[in-house]
Amino acid sequence: MISIESSIIRLKDVSKKYPPDNVVFSGIDLEIEKGEFVFLTGPSGTGKSTMLRILFCAERPASGEIWVDGVALSSFSNAQVPYLRRKIGVIFQDFKLLSNHTIFDNVALSLEVIGLGKKQAEQRVMQVLEGVGLAGKTSHYPLQLSGGEQQRVAIARAVVNRPSIILADEPTGNLDLQRTEEVIMLMEELNARGATIIFATHDDRLFENTHRRVLRLLNGKIRI
Repeated sequence: MISIESSIIRLKDVSKKYPPDNVVFSGIDLEIEKGEFVFLTGPSGTGKSTMLRILFCAERPASGEIWVDGVALSSFSNAQVPYLRRKIGVIFQDFKLLSNHTIFDNVALSLEVIGLGKKQAEQRVMQVLEGVGLAGKTSHYPLQLSGGEQQRVAIARAVVNRPSIILADEPTGNLDLQRTEEVIMLMEELNARGATIIFATHDDRLFENTHRRVLRLLNGKIRI
């Protein structure tokens, strides 16, 4: 695999389009430093989710190159993509929880994949569920929870294996003000421990008074 010395995430002349002529964005150049916390914003439909999906290889760009932790994503075969995703935690806008698994098992699944011991995994799962206010619902199933609670399970699942990069796609979209503030605090804590975070949102209130870098995706371009 091709490797370069660079920021933890780097995009060079990246474009994405869908047939026949729907250009989502084009000519994107961007560098995100290790340990940075950035907001990716823009109106709904501008390509924020698509940008995140490209970063964890759920989609491929039409052109350009992307490096994650110094490795070009174009050099990953489909079989190698799961190894890339071990270092990336993704919080999906639509949760993507397994309805036939308990909350505990939904969160523990990624720890099973990396082979963490049972006792250590149990401790880690309980720690993150407590952190998102769901320690009392470990035996519940997703459909027994509210939308806001399901969102918090999705957050716990994304961060339980302590990834170096967290991609958050509208993680507060279904939460009330109190839970939104709690999620922001959780992200700040993860960032303080070294995680690089890209937080996609259309809600300007979340970063009105922040010192964090804000990337605005408008008309197919990144505005800083």
